[in-house]
Amino acid sequence: MQSVAEAVRRVLDTADPRAKVKAARAAARDWRLGRLTHEFAVAMPDRPARGDRPELLPPSRMRKRGRAGSLRTRIAMLHALAHIEHSAIDLAADIIGRFGADFPRSFVDDWMEVLAEEAMHFAIVARRLRTLGATYGDLPAHDGLWEAAEETAHDPLARLAVVPMVLEARGLDVTPAMIERFTAVDDLASARVLQRILNDEVGHVATGVRWFESCCQAQGFDAPAQWRKLVGTHFRGNLKPPFNDSARDSAGLTQEFYLRLAEPDSPFQNTLRTFAD
Repeated sequence: MQSVAEAVRRVLDTADPRAKVKAARAAARDWRLGRLTHEFAVAMPDRPARGDRPELLPPSRMRKRGRAGSLRTRIAMLHALAHIEHSAIDLAADIIGRFGADFPRSFVDDWMEVLAEEAMHFAIVARRLRTLGATYGDLPAHDGLWEAAEETAHDPLARLAVVPMVLEARGLDVTPAMIERFTAVDDLASARVLQRILNDEVGHVATGVRWFESCCQAQGFDAPAQWRKLVGTHFRGNLKPPFNDSARDSAGLTQEFYLRLAEPDSPFQNTLRTFAD
């Protein structure tokens, strides 16, 4: 019988986006049906496989988006979202394969559910792009999300602090405004896609918070203080408002965690370079 580590390694080793979606869905389904053993003898790669498209650029070289509401701008927004969701598939697979041995089976249960949802998110955004006459890979993208994975590859607590509790939480902040922009130009189909993703991402952040707090409790850490320490050490970016406080609170990411880091006079605001809005 195949192990869970082998299944998620296959996801990470798959370069073609459509094949990656299929591999992610297969891994989640096989785990749910008891077809994978809870074993982790297979190491995860330093980087996931990538095809030739999209071209990956530093965030500073990313082209500015055009006029709000134009087809070109909407395609650029959806393409950026597709790349985020594509990266999120790999991040979910990696956290299972890299850190699953350190946790009970329920950790794999939770992140397999996230893996399946990230695959679905990418699929529906890619389908929407095709409807608008574009495909994933047509535009350049940046690799900031995987840089965060590399930075936290040694420590599950750091990974939980940075990926779901900073990067995915940022999605909770910015997605409502994106939905409004699509709605304002009567692109209701795209707005519905974003709303679906936003609803699911609250659960993804909640999963990260729950496991982070569980780890902190087991190690005797104060969770908000430890989160701020890890973010200050491992996140090469800054935290800036506006925050979607209601969505964050629904996910268990209360203001006690993040407001102190977002204050203008916080030392982190002066020492951390901007990641990406």
